[in-house]
Amino acid sequence: MLKYMLRLATATKGLLAAVFATVAVGASAAAEKPPAVGDQAKDFELTALGGDAVKLSKLTEAGPVVLVVLRGYPGYQCPLCTRQAGEFLGKADEFKAAGAKVVLVYPGPAEKLKERAGEFVKGKDYPDHFQLLLDPDYTFTTAYGLRWDAKNETAYPATFVLDGKRAVRFAKVSTGHGDRAKVADVLKALAAK
Repeated sequence: MLKYMLRLATATKGLLAAVFATVAVGASAAAEKPPAVGDQAKDFELTALGGDAVKLSKLTEAGPVVLVVLRGYPGYQCPLCTRQAGEFLGKADEFKAAGAKVVLVYPGPAEKLKERAGEFVKGKDYPDHFQLLLDPDYTFTTAYGLRWDAKNETAYPATFVLDGKRAVRFAKVSTGHGDRAKVADVLKALAAK
């Protein structure tokens, strides 16, 4: 009888451990989902390429924010990110008229991230309402559920429109290199307020 009770206790202990592990993994995965329309975007603080600390909650106090998550430097400068940034820059006056700040997040390993980001913006003229923020070692992309943890990948490209209370009004997350948010759709979301 004692052997039976010991086996039962051991089996129960293993079952409880498996249940708690499953709950912990599920809770972790749920916490790492990208924000969706209607959610409140998590606040964050990142450093701009120029060295200034930038906090999302401070940016949204001044008006809507368009948050564009790039792939950063996955071993090369992503041509689709370059094109997407160029499309947004091409409509800079329209973003300004909408009172929106456009924030580009550039993720990657901390080592040489600033140098790589400098290469990305080289030769481009960014207006005052555009900022490039650095995401060293994927802190932001992981917290937002956007970490693309595969060989030669950094983050899932994503675009969010946030209002003054960080409520998500538009969200587009790409699970591949293409299928990025279109500038016209982002401007439409800003106009809908």
